[in-house]
Amino acid sequence: MKRIIDYYLKNWKTDRYRKPLLLRGARQVGKTHAARRLGATFPDFFEINLEDQSAAQIIFEKDLQPERIIRELSALMLKPIIPGQTLLFIDEIQAVPRALLALRYFYEKMPELHVIAAGSLLDFAIEQVGIPVGRVDSLYVHPLSFMEFLCALNAQILVEEILSHTSTSIDAISTVVHNKLLGLVGEYLAIGGMPEVVNCWQEIKDPLACPKFHKSILAAYRQDFGKYAKRLQVKYVEVLFEHIPLQLGQQFRYSAIEGEFRKRELAPALDLLVTAGIAQKVYSSAGHGIPLGAQIDPLDYKVIFLDVALAQIMLGLQTSGWYIHPLAEFVNKGALVEAFIGQEILVYSDPSSRPNLYYWHRKERSSNAEIDYLLQQEEFAIPIEVKSGEGRTLRSLQMFLDSHQKSPYGIRFSTQNYSEYNKIRSYPLYAAFQLGMWQNELRKSIESLL
Repeated sequence: MKRIIDYYLKNWKTDRYRKPLLLRGARQVGKTHAARRLGATFPDFFEINLEDQSAAQIIFEKDLQPERIIRELSALMLKPIIPGQTLLFIDEIQAVPRALLALRYFYEKMPELHVIAAGSLLDFAIEQVGIPVGRVDSLYVHPLSFMEFLCALNAQILVEEILSHTSTSIDAISTVVHNKLLGLVGEYLAIGGMPEVVNCWQEIKDPLACPKFHKSILAAYRQDFGKYAKRLQVKYVEVLFEHIPLQLGQQFRYSAIEGEFRKRELAPALDLLVTAGIAQKVYSSAGHGIPLGAQIDPLDYKVIFLDVALAQIMLGLQTSGWYIHPLAEFVNKGALVEAFIGQEILVYSDPSSRPNLYYWHRKERSSNAEIDYLLQQEEFAIPIEVKSGEGRTLRSLQMFLDSHQKSPYGIRFSTQNYSEYNKIRSYPLYAAFQLGMWQNELRKSIESLL
C-alpha cells in the first residue's frame, strides 16, 4: 500500500545533500516495508537485519571504516554493495548501537552510498550512544492516516474530494459524500492504522479477523518490555501499558491507578513507553505565543495511545458499532474521537522531527474550560476543539480566542459539515489533514498517494 512516507523517501533519494537516514517509530508501523519499497527503485537493494543475522554484528564491533564494513557485509551475504547503485538498508540497528556511530563515516567518507537504518527500539540505542550531530537525518513513521486508509481501500476519489476543500475555501461537501466519509471514519476507528491490520481489512473485509491482528501486535509490544525496561521496572511498564487507554481524554493521574504504586516508580515507566513510540504525551501549554513547548507545564499532560483501534482492543470494547451506526458511536466515544484527531495531527506533522502535542485548559476553579489541542502554525497558536457529535457548544473555544488575541482563528472538528462563523472554522472529522496544509510538502505527499 502507498504511504505518505514514500514521498519523503523519494525526495531523500535524489537529494544531492542527503545524509544517512534513520527511520524512527514504533514497532510494526511500516518502517521496513517503506525501506523495501524505496529499494525497489534502485538497481540493487541490500538488506541486513542485525538482530536476526547475528554474524553481521561483529562487523560493526571493529573499526567503523565504511570501505571495510561494506566489503565484509558483501562477503557475508554474497552480494555486492555498489555506491551510487545500491540502497544499503540496516534493519534492527539497535541490536548493535555502535552501528549508529558508523553512519557518520558513511556520510563523511562514502557520501555516494545511500544508507537507511531502522529499528523497532531504535530510540533506546540513540539514548545510549547518541547520533552524530549534523551527519544523520531522521524520518518518523506513524500508523496510517485516514487519507492513507482511504487510498488503501481504493477510495482515491474520496481523497480527491477532501483535497478540493482547502483551508481558505470551506464550502459544505454534498450530504451524501459527507455521510459516506463519516462512515469510513467509523470504519477507521475500528480498524486503526496499523499496516498489517489495514491490509487484512482490505483483503477480506472481515471485522472478526482484524482483532486477531490487533492482539498479536499488542502481544509483541508486551514482549518488548524486557528489552528496554530494567528487571524491576517491567511490572510498572506493564501497569502503565494497560492503564493508558483508561485515561484517554483526561489529565493523566498516577493516583488513578489502582494498587500500591508511587509516581516515582510509574513516571519513568511511562517515559519508556513514550520512547518506544507506544504512548504520546499531550502537554498543557499556556498558548500565549510560540514555541508552544516553551510554555508547558511538564507535570500536566494527557496521554494518548499509538493507535485508536489498539486502545479499544485493550479496553475490551466491541467495535461492531462503528460499522453499523457510526454516528451513535461518535457521540458515545468522545475520548476515542479526541485521540483519533491527535493521531492524525502526528501523522500530518513534518516527519523530519519528532512531533509534539499540546492542549490548553483554564486552571481557575471558578472557570472550567479546556481546548483539546493547540497547534503551532507559523507564528500563531491555533486552538482545536474536538466534538464527538455535532458539537454546537463552543464556549471553551470562544474563551480561548477572547483571552489569546494573537490567535487568528479556532478550529472545531465534529460530525458537522464544513462551515465558518466568526473566527471559528468547522471541519468534519475526516478533514484533519487540514491542520498540516500550511506545510508546502504535505499536500504533495498526499497527492502522491493518488
